Amino acid sequence: MTALPEMTSRPVQTGNLTIRPVQYRDLEAIEQLSTQGSDLENQSGIANLTQQLQKVRRWYGTLKVLSMFPNPYQYEFCAYVALENQQIRGMIQVSPFNRTRSTWRVERLAIAPPDQSAGTQTPTTEIGSQLLRHCFKSIVEAHNWLLEVNIHDRSNLAIYRQNGFQSLAELTHWAIAPELIVELAQREPDLPNLLPVSNADAHPIYQLDTAAMPPLLRQVFDRQIHDFKTSIFKSAFTSIKQWLKQNNSVSGYVFEPQRKAAIGYFQLQLCRDGSQAHTAQLTVHPAYTWLYPELLSQMARILQELPAQSLYLMSADYQPEREEYFEQLGAERIESALLMSRSVWHKVREAKHISLEGLQLSEVLKSLQPSRQPVPSRIDNLQSTIQPEDKETRGQGE
Repeated sequence: MTALPEMTSRPVQTGNLTIRPVQYRDLEAIEQLSTQGSDLENQSGIANLTQQLQKVRRWYGTLKVLSMFPNPYQYEFCAYVALENQQIRGMIQVSPFNRTRSTWRVERLAIAPPDQSAGTQTPTTEIGSQLLRHCFKSIVEAHNWLLEVNIHDRSNLAIYRQNGFQSLAELTHWAIAPELIVELAQREPDLPNLLPVSNADAHPIYQLDTAAMPPLLRQVFDRQIHDFKTSIFKSAFTSIKQWLKQNNSVSGYVFEPQRKAAIGYFQLQLCRDGSQAHTAQLTVHPAYTWLYPELLSQMARILQELPAQSLYLMSADYQPEREEYFEQLGAERIESALLMSRSVWHKVREAKHISLEGLQLSEVLKSLQPSRQPVPSRIDNLQSTIQPEDKETRGQGE
């Protein structure tokens, strides 16, 4: 049993705030909160939350059942609300980042401003801090916390920094227009060792993921080989989900036979009905940056048979070659964000501190005195028998 289901059993009272898990009747208030709260400047986040809330309304009963036992969708919508005078003032959504759940991610944090007419006066910074601390304290298995925040979301950025989050990297979200995708598809990619991805390829992809990031990010992410494997249950559930939504996923990696290692990897989330943009995840070994145009051309060839839509990708400042390539390509910057993290060190009960200044000299010397009379040993008995004989011999000699 994980720590998360245990903490969801009862609300927590903190001052004027009551923090509890989200309920079905809160969904409408959360949707209004996301549009008027501090998450207003992140328009893409609002759209994603609105779309996700629609799914939660439709599948609330199923998600409730799935959260009761371990499965890949146990934490599909794990959220908590802060209430003041029976009014929802804030919401936080979290999810595990890796399979071992040693690192958790703050998906979003939305807070409503104070309203004197409704009797809510707690500052937004206090509400955000209480929601974050509730998660830090309750989710015991989380050693690290991770989040991504828009650089223009100054209110949430201040709350995160106030609660110990520090910047790991600067992230840039790019959009490649359909015209550029058509231009990229005309080029024949030079990828002789492009292979499909399966669970048997988890180890080389894990090594590639490890080599493509700095040591600090590697430590915070704490990914293992099983993070790159797909269980049978998740594979079946994903297939049904893709069939219903007319979406599917295509992935592949480039294998280097001399080093026997993966040097490039991509995963495409395709939208076949043209209702939304395609998204892609791209990982390239730092020593093989020439793979960027080759992999982009390969992805463009896959997309040319689908309805014309933009392609969304992301780059980080620790991968300058990728950002330079996107700028030369003519991709559009759609969002700039900060990747932030903090560690959680659980408190250890310390021993009672004893001050030596208040001790008197007599008390110190008293502790050096023997607590009882010494027990006579065999040597003492032998000496007591020898000493009288020595006195007699000395008297006879005199």
